[in-house]
Amino acid sequence: MHLKADLSDFDRKLRVSITPPKSRTMGKPKFAFLLLKEHPYGREMLMQILSEGFVPELIIEEDSEVADEEREKFLKRIEGNPVAPSIEEQASENGIEVVSVPVHKSPEVMPHLEGRELDLIVFGGTRIIRGEILDYPSDGVVNSHPGLLPECRGSASPAWSVYHDIPIGSSTHFCDNGIDTGDLLMRREVAVKRGMTYEDLCYHTLVLAGVLMKEALMAYEDGKWPGIRRPQGQGEHPTFRNAPEEVLEVVRQKLRDQTYAHYSD
Repeated sequence: MHLKADLSDFDRKLRVSITPPKSRTMGKPKFAFLLLKEHPYGREMLMQILSEGFVPELIIEEDSEVADEEREKFLKRIEGNPVAPSIEEQASENGIEVVSVPVHKSPEVMPHLEGRELDLIVFGGTRIIRGEILDYPSDGVVNSHPGLLPECRGSASPAWSVYHDIPIGSSTHFCDNGIDTGDLLMRREVAVKRGMTYEDLCYHTLVLAGVLMKEALMAYEDGKWPGIRRPQGQGEHPTFRNAPEEVLEVVRQKLRDQTYAHYSD
């Protein structure tokens, strides 16, 4: 495994208890895994969760122009860093059924879910999904976001984090009908060292997102979700859109000049 992210222990001690949504027994969850076709984010996450024996009942890939665009965009963002094995390879090695849909919307996805007793759905790099899919599994839909929530919602979180001097990290959360607004399970900072590039930051948040999903599923198995689930609260910034080139130029310059406000060294 190529995990080399220098991950801090930030927020390990900030988990607070809230009233559990329902009682549950311990054990590995039955879940479906959704992602854009061969997205590097989902490939890393699948590798992470499989390493702890969390095998999805089904993988549903979106095979579309959007999926192709997002995959290539993300590969560019992490250029120079390793990419996890393909979904096809990992699924074949673990005997996981993979189906393709033209878009992750309820009419296309629900026929593949109906009749399955799923505890969870796990998102491994998708477009925004709303509606019936979110209501289907008994214990919710979870996602890992490559940014700290609620401080950095939306797209291109590492870029906007550097641009606005927000700490960089990843978060695992429940999905609702908003954008990155569901209850938190885990979040953790990445230790940003001088000399790191934008591509390095994107890669480290990607790896950390997979690690946090793995740890969240381990916590589910141990019956710990009621004790770590908590509301996000309000963020200072609006939900970010994809960072334009002029923002990326500022980000790269700040990293070259080492003027980002949250270096760990």
